[in-house]
Amino acid sequence: MSSSLARGLSGLALLLLSTSPGLAAASVPDTGSTAWILTASALVLFMTLPGLALFYGGLVHAKNVLSVLMQCFAICCIVSVLWAICGYSLVFDGDNALIGSLSKAFLTHLEPLRAATPLPEAVFALYQMTFAVITPALIIGAFPERVAFPFVALFSALWLLLVYVPVAHWIWGGGWLAMLGTLDFAGGIVVHTTAGISALLLALLVGRRRGFPTTLTPPHSPGMTMMGAGMLWVGWFGFNGGSALAADASAGNAILVTHLSASAGALAWTAAEWIKIRKPTSIGIVTGCVAGLATITPAAGYVSPAAALLIGAAGGLVCFFVTLYVKHRLVIDDSLDVFAVHGVGGMLGSLLLAVFALPEFGGIGLAEGRTVLGQLWVQALAIAVTALWSGLVTFGLAKLLGRVTPLRVDEEAEHDGLDLASHGERAYELTP
Repeated sequence: MSSSLARGLSGLALLLLSTSPGLAAASVPDTGSTAWILTASALVLFMTLPGLALFYGGLVHAKNVLSVLMQCFAICCIVSVLWAICGYSLVFDGDNALIGSLSKAFLTHLEPLRAATPLPEAVFALYQMTFAVITPALIIGAFPERVAFPFVALFSALWLLLVYVPVAHWIWGGGWLAMLGTLDFAGGIVVHTTAGISALLLALLVGRRRGFPTTLTPPHSPGMTMMGAGMLWVGWFGFNGGSALAADASAGNAILVTHLSASAGALAWTAAEWIKIRKPTSIGIVTGCVAGLATITPAAGYVSPAAALLIGAAGGLVCFFVTLYVKHRLVIDDSLDVFAVHGVGGMLGSLLLAVFALPEFGGIGLAEGRTVLGQLWVQALAIAVTALWSGLVTFGLAKLLGRVTPLRVDEEAEHDGLDLASHGERAYELTP
């Protein structure tokens, strides 16, 4: 056979192989799924900026709203840079049980197709970055109006590397909790438990606002908070729906159950509040909505719409009563209820999924050979370990950074407001 004929046959064989559906699916990103995850990435970033910023900003006094927006914006920038430098690689590269490697530091050596997904690895890294951004931003709701900006910036950077990165690797990066069979579809443990536990501890370490809990004035703009909550609700479709990592039936179901759980959570909280104080409030209905969203997050890929209604209602009611307990019985000034709503909601949903994932409740089922009690044990272990690690590291960081920069601003700055004291600006022109 001549060399030219051999080359021709070889080329024909390669052409036929390259057009084989199986080979193409294995080596070429899916354009539909890629487009959806790019959209989901924008939605999750939208949750932080401006969603969470406005949600939190409306709940503080007018003299502090700009400081909250500034903290959210700065955290987004800090985390994005750290994620590119080493965060992504430490979470998702390597097969070590405790932490990843640095072989993809600075987002180098990214593959055209991320293993076990239909996505380019760059798109996968972008999507995961938006999760890393919002998690430390959640924590600032525990201590607005009284914490120094340098502490917020330094703490957020170190917390990302020492809490979020290892926990995300343990569960999402193939680490030891993943090996045990821990389920966390979109962050009930990785995002909400880590942030909730750290927020509660920081609220204790920083101390209460002046006048808490008896003489505090109401939030300056419930309307702003409602707008922020609406943005969070819409953005959460990317948060949960995008976690399917494909434009498929799983993504559609995740978005559907997310919406239903948010609605049930909002109604359950409002009903409890109406009974308790005889008036349904705008702050109450949006907080219940967020509680429902946080509770469905770990279970969104595993449960049915009917189960989502029960999960959301449970989240709204449980988080409502935990909020009252933390504020009025424990007298802890977790100012914007990060622990009671995000932490408790995420942990509750992580446990409930072990039951509602069963086919009897319309779920997709547990792993072969895994019983409900076995899955509950794994989920509880993951929650306990994550809570312990988050608390220990947060305590250590607060004590360490307290030697470098004050945790809390002085009384004069707190009285004048952090907008002017920390940033030399005001969100509003205050009339004389």
